[in-house]
Amino acid sequence: MFAWMSATDVAFAMVAVTQAVLAGVWLFGSSLMGEIRRAAMHWAVFAGGSSFGFLLLIVALHVGGPTQAEAVRAVGNMSVMLAIVALQRGVWIFVDHPPAMRVHVLVLAISLIASLIGLAPAGGSLRVATLSTLLSLVSLGVSRDLYLYARDRLHFRWPWLMAVPGVFTVVGFTWRGLRVLVWPATVGSEIIVDSPLNVASGLGYVVIVLAFHASLFALVVGRLLADLRHRARHDDLTGLLNRRAIEEGIEAQIRRSLRSGEPFSVLMLDLDHFKSVNDRFGHGVGDRALKHVAQSLKSGVREIDALARIGGEEFVALMPGATLAAVAPVADRLREQLAAHPLMLDDKAVPVTVSIGIAQWSEAGEDMSRLLVRADAALYQAKQLGRNRVVVGAAGGAHAAAFGDAALAPQSSAHRP
Repeated sequence: MFAWMSATDVAFAMVAVTQAVLAGVWLFGSSLMGEIRRAAMHWAVFAGGSSFGFLLLIVALHVGGPTQAEAVRAVGNMSVMLAIVALQRGVWIFVDHPPAMRVHVLVLAISLIASLIGLAPAGGSLRVATLSTLLSLVSLGVSRDLYLYARDRLHFRWPWLMAVPGVFTVVGFTWRGLRVLVWPATVGSEIIVDSPLNVASGLGYVVIVLAFHASLFALVVGRLLADLRHRARHDDLTGLLNRRAIEEGIEAQIRRSLRSGEPFSVLMLDLDHFKSVNDRFGHGVGDRALKHVAQSLKSGVREIDALARIGGEEFVALMPGATLAAVAPVADRLREQLAAHPLMLDDKAVPVTVSIGIAQWSEAGEDMSRLLVRADAALYQAKQLGRNRVVVGAAGGAHAAAFGDAALAPQSSAHRP
């Protein structure tokens, strides 16, 4: 049934079928992928366009006259070029790369001009050399973007693996482009007939295509896993760490401090009268207030500090290397900043203030539970004193003092009202 097919036909057909199947996979996957749907759609176009292009290259080997063959081949080449552009645009969408439409317009314009020139028998070599160069450059850009994203965002152990398919693509197309420039007559004749060059190119492209899609699948899986890890450690509403993550951070800091003797402190923060905000304005505004507080707190702490929402309207900050004397002014600055910048709801200001309790880790080997109890007790006293203030717990938990006030009675671990 397929006796009429040459070795080149079979090689090109393998590419076309492989890409057609993968186009269907990406189209189906795009309906399930939510926020990365646009990228998946572009990768479906990459696979589908490449499949169509190689089918046209098969047709070009069997049409009657050389003029018709060159015309079909030119359309096939443009289809492959559109496919590789769609691949790069999909990667850009996925990695949040700034759009660069002019670059791709220029690539496609040069490809079209080279394809039109290649319609003449003497222009075939120029067309192949030009398109091979452009395909190499675009593939190199894809490799760079995949490598950087895998290294900097996904933190893959071997991010260079993501660049391997693109590197092989660059090598393959560069080799073909150089070969057609060095031996234009021989290579030009091989391109338009069944030849070892076409067979090798087709089989090589199958391998490269599969490797490219494997990299894209790895990219998607890596991002999904990274999102799962992020959600397991972060609060969905504010984006801050959650209780589990901050407790792990405090435990790790205690281990470091036991080895090095480095001091550190924790802040326990609670919004004042937050229930009244929900009651007066609704829970939607309450959520906005929590986000507002989170952003305000993030802007007021150091990069090395860890900030978490541990439930409701309560927050915790871990400040490595900080003593009570160093933390107290920072905490009061956070309090003042929040009080001075209420949440703006249209033209109405929604005042949001915070009470803060501070505790410094005791070098006597205090565990996390006791440290948090002391910070919570200091917070309780800040509430008892009238809210919108900072209470500093003395090291070791003996006494506490309101920031700027006289010493207070010993801390109590009673619950806040």
